[in-house]
Amino acid sequence: MGLELPAYVLSALTVTGGIAGYARTKSKPSIIAGCAVGLLYGLGGYRIQNNQPYGVELGLLASVVLGGASLPRAIKLRKPVPMMLSAIAAFGLYTFGDAFRKTL
Repeated sequence: MGLELPAYVLSALTVTGGIAGYARTKSKPSIIAGCAVGLLYGLGGYRIQNNQPYGVELGLLASVVLGGASLPRAIKLRKPVPMMLSAIAAFGLYTFGDAFRKTL
């Protein structure tokens, strides 16, 4: 197992978080964003697992999108959910960014 496991775990976390956000507040943006970012992580993991191109790049893209959406809210609001999303994004940025750097 290489990078596909972190991609699948991050996918599950973001989808679950989006569904939980929708269930708690009926926020459609939460479920749409959570599922979209989760889909990017999942597709990246699938492509990595099957040795197809752009798997690492999809994981990195998902992390950039998640970080771009959650980091400003985490800094401004200092609430647990945006801070946890920012931590997930930071982990993804480190993991997939390092893998991407090694391919250059």
